[in-house]
Amino acid sequence: MLRSSVLVLLYFLGSVSAQTNLTSLVNLFIGTASGANGGSGGNAFPGAAVPHAMAKVGIDVDMAPRQAGYVSGNASVTGISLMHDEGTGGNTNGGYGNFPLFPLTSCTFESCPVGLHARETLRAAGADAARPGYFTTTFTNNIKIETTSTRRAGLIRFTFPEEATTFVVVDLTNDLQRSFEGGSITIDAQSGTILLGGTYLQSYGPSNYTIYGCYDFLPQDSSQTIIEYGTYQSVSASSPTNITITPNNTSLFFPYTSSPSPIQAGGLLAFNSSTVLARFGVSFISSAQACQNAKEEVGDAWASAWDIVQSASEAQWENVLGRVIVDVEKEDSDVVELLYSSLYRASLVPANLTYENPYWNSSYPFYDALFCSWDTFRTVHPLLSLTSPREWVGIVNAYIDGWRATGYIPECRANTKAGYVQGGSDGMPILGDFAVKYGGMAQELGVPTDDLYQALVDTAENTPPNWYTVGRQNTAWKIFDYIPTNWTDPSGATGLPTREASRTLEYALGDFAVRQAALALGKPQAQVDKYGNRSMGFVNVWDPNVTSDSFSGFAQRRYANGTFAYSPPDACSPVDPTPHSCARGTDNNVGFYESSSWEYSFFAPHSMSTLVNLMGGPDTFVSRLDNYFSKGYFYAGNEPSFELPWLYHYASRPDLSALRIRDVVYTNFGTGINGIPGNDDSGAMAALLTFHLLGLYPVPASRQLLIGSPFVSAFNLTNNAFNTVTRFVVENFDSNTLTASPPNGSNIYVSSVTINGRPSDSICWLPFEDVVGGGEIIITMDGNATAAASRLCGEGDNALPDSLESGGFVWTS
Repeated sequence: MLRSSVLVLLYFLGSVSAQTNLTSLVNLFIGTASGANGGSGGNAFPGAAVPHAMAKVGIDVDMAPRQAGYVSGNASVTGISLMHDEGTGGNTNGGYGNFPLFPLTSCTFESCPVGLHARETLRAAGADAARPGYFTTTFTNNIKIETTSTRRAGLIRFTFPEEATTFVVVDLTNDLQRSFEGGSITIDAQSGTILLGGTYLQSYGPSNYTIYGCYDFLPQDSSQTIIEYGTYQSVSASSPTNITITPNNTSLFFPYTSSPSPIQAGGLLAFNSSTVLARFGVSFISSAQACQNAKEEVGDAWASAWDIVQSASEAQWENVLGRVIVDVEKEDSDVVELLYSSLYRASLVPANLTYENPYWNSSYPFYDALFCSWDTFRTVHPLLSLTSPREWVGIVNAYIDGWRATGYIPECRANTKAGYVQGGSDGMPILGDFAVKYGGMAQELGVPTDDLYQALVDTAENTPPNWYTVGRQNTAWKIFDYIPTNWTDPSGATGLPTREASRTLEYALGDFAVRQAALALGKPQAQVDKYGNRSMGFVNVWDPNVTSDSFSGFAQRRYANGTFAYSPPDACSPVDPTPHSCARGTDNNVGFYESSSWEYSFFAPHSMSTLVNLMGGPDTFVSRLDNYFSKGYFYAGNEPSFELPWLYHYASRPDLSALRIRDVVYTNFGTGINGIPGNDDSGAMAALLTFHLLGLYPVPASRQLLIGSPFVSAFNLTNNAFNTVTRFVVENFDSNTLTASPPNGSNIYVSSVTINGRPSDSICWLPFEDVVGGGEIIITMDGNATAAASRLCGEGDNALPDSLESGGFVWTS
């Protein structure tokens, strides 16, 4: 029986692979709408990149918000630059955008409009096009831009409309934030190499960073020649748009300044060719390293390397996308487009900066764009754990190595520096997740588990002098078992003392991650008990006397003397009648981060039975969830809401989760430029949608995944550590359910689950080892709403998903 299933599986894989180039299914422009004036935004990056690339190459526009440089529509382009964030919030002008190039024509060398706003140009209507590993657009003056890339290098090509003298601006100073604090440019006209280095501000953090670039314009295997060269710079900082071009000058140097300079400066090259090709490399070590990166990754014969580089990038993406296979001819075309576009964005970051760590020597990988762990621990890392554990190993090692260097697990590394802590230290659930899933093969994978566990313990126990950018306020946490309002740490440690209630909830989950790691790694039972008990501290901010919409009991801030500080439960919800602040800063006046008490009061993913009981039992819990959605407290565009549509499972009503998830997906996501309900947040939204579409949802730092109603009739899931392919079959799949409100009688409800021919006791959750085990999982659907409501999660003591308080999460190796 198993043999025949494998043969059917191999046939399915072969037929799909033969028919479809998966990269052709990716829509890179989902989530690129303007976020201005209440727009959905998304801040997705549609430029050229390989999976987890350092170099993300794309055009930059002159309107904000533009966190990824790009915005769909009619905004003017100011350049094509080498580095970008993906889907983040933070500074609305964006992060990175370093060393932009800009093509010019119809000018003389000394009169060319090299300044940022003097040169900006509109795109031709409908000219933007992209696929994984490639981006192109055309200006209204018919100059075409193309780019393709490797991990730290790539190629940019300009095609001009006619044979004439053509020009390329090499901009030193104008990153996306206009935050230049010093640097240099050097032109070697004989070799055609331009070296750059500059210091700029983080997009989300208190620091600056230094980056280096290398451009080559004279390929050995081409007749492309430079006929003029020089530099340009502002006459003075007080007149930055008054710019002088100096022919034949080969270098500029600007000493470091402690605040951004408005000066504009860079290089200008002239060519006698209608096509100009540039090879580039980037580095955080030196300009020489940037040149070496270009040479190693693109090669010496780079005039003829375009197809090689682009094909290699596409091949890497085919490999990543091919870890989830559906029959694209059979399944709904919108679902297929959403699935593969989401899988793509979920693997753009974190960015692999291995060999580019400018701060400490280490044999371990270095990753950037951990921006932020608060955003990504819920979905991005659990998705990597299923399909891409070998890539995830590098990221996990980078988290551990951050602890080796600083004493704490990194939280929000951005632009190579520590960014702001948003909530808890949310790298903790990430390391806990790895420990429970791969602790048994960690040595084979190259992850030192003793270091992993010590990183968790140190981050759980120690309070940094300033927990503004790393670590937790553990002094308070260990004294009170919650984070008190208006309390001064007697140790002198400081940080941003807001978000007290939500930090309590997240610290609790962090300690659960330590407990899980202790179990998985065979630590003493006393350690397991200690962190398990501490993880229940979320109950200490539960105020049973607060009432809203006739429901009693909500999470609230609490003073050191034990009394509560009231915040309206709907404060900071989408329907807040009196505007409140739930931002990270000192203006936060509710105690929650980017969410309301109505929403955060449902957050204890490791012990949901506790919340069900606090709220009055399963029936009241269901009514309260219904009220949360019907009253408009749900905000699909931010992370605290991610799990909410799935929480009916914990009241043994997976049928209601199935209906709710259909509504959430079809109301909030789509294939258009406004197809993401908020920032993509470093792939967090993309990974969330992937889980929704596959009918799975991960429980943090555990080996359990909730089962939902898949949006496809079958899929194969490949795990590249175990080298397994697990086949999921959805029996009685009904395409009529692919709508926000499935019609009565359509097969939306899970009626049974069979794992390798064995009926499962639960229709609410699956063990991780079965999801990646390489067998066959059959999910049978029906349309009988009455039967679905009465079958609950199944029979037996283990039908409900685990909760710590009710004896769940017992370790079995």
